[in-house]
Amino acid sequence: MEKIRFRSEEMPEEVDFFVLEQTKVSGVSYILVTDSEEGDAECLILKDTTEESSSDSVYEIVDDDVELAAISKVFEELLEDVEIER
Repeated sequence: MEKIRFRSEEMPEEVDFFVLEQTKVSGVSYILVTDSEEGDAECLILKDTTEESSSDSVYEIVDDDVELAAISKVFEELLEDVEIER
């Protein structure tokens, strides 16, 4: 499982997440990440909002209920043994 490090303007320290899956819907990239490699864990769906001119990747947490429900279903289908609770 790939591990990636995130930085946030709101948090002083970096946070590591494990990438469970990634997908692209309507030209937008999404990743499903978790804070633990094993067992039940908290997960987030992140949306790639990187501008073309940027050298850093920029991801935002998906918090729109309609978008979150739709993308959650896509990830549940990709990962047959995973159920995402919203």
